[in-house]
Amino acid sequence: MKNFTRSDVTDTNRIYCDKSELIDAPLWWQLQGLQKTASGYGAKIETTYKINFEGKKHRIYCTVYGNVGSCWFMTRGERIYVS
Repeated sequence: MKNFTRSDVTDTNRIYCDKSELIDAPLWWQLQGLQKTASGYGAKIETTYKINFEGKKHRIYCTVYGNVGSCWFMTRGERIYVS
């Protein structure tokens, strides 16, 4: 598990990481095979992953509409995308 810092963030507010660098931390309803919404779409869907950024663990969210989603987390009021 890597501790990401501000220097890992690109000028487009994006962090590039490998799945092995994330923390697998599913919520109770994800362990039961449930979804956040009936359709699976939404603006702030919790994923099963967290990222260690500047010494704190942040939940990764995904905005999903259609066939594609954008993963991100919030830190100090700033949205940072995860790729």
